[in-house]
Amino acid sequence: MTQLLNQAVVAQVKDVFDKELKDPVEILFFGAKEDCDYCDDTRQLLDEVAAISPKISLSIYDLDENPQEATRYHVDKAPSTVIAAREGDQFIDYGVRFAGIPSGHEFSTLIHDVILVSGRDSGLSPKVRAELRELTHPIHLQVFVTPT
Repeated sequence: MTQLLNQAVVAQVKDVFDKELKDPVEILFFGAKEDCDYCDDTRQLLDEVAAISPKISLSIYDLDENPQEATRYHVDKAPSTVIAAREGDQFIDYGVRFAGIPSGHEFSTLIHDVILVSGRDSGLSPKVRAELRELTHPIHLQVFVTPT
């Protein structure tokens, strides 16, 4: 199987992970056996990212075979990726999701999100945190991109 990440990219990501990763991270991949054009590539990409650091683990789920996990993490598309904190055998869900393959420009966002979850800090300013505490109902924020 051909690697998706070349050695230069792996070395660069390893350098960043070695400097920036603090606490363990769990990447949860949700795929499907049928009608999932990017499932194999997404899983391979996540396998390669997880292999870069011992602080990153990867769990594999199938939407049809693991509906309870998909419901737990609010996943309804394949492929989907959840970036969670790992505390022992528990996962802490910060709501970070990718639907589709995080390639191209989204690859750097994936790496950045792994680092943020590892640090257990969003990086938001105190002012923004205060404003968010004032919200009275849940907000569902989605960012859509298309691979080009």
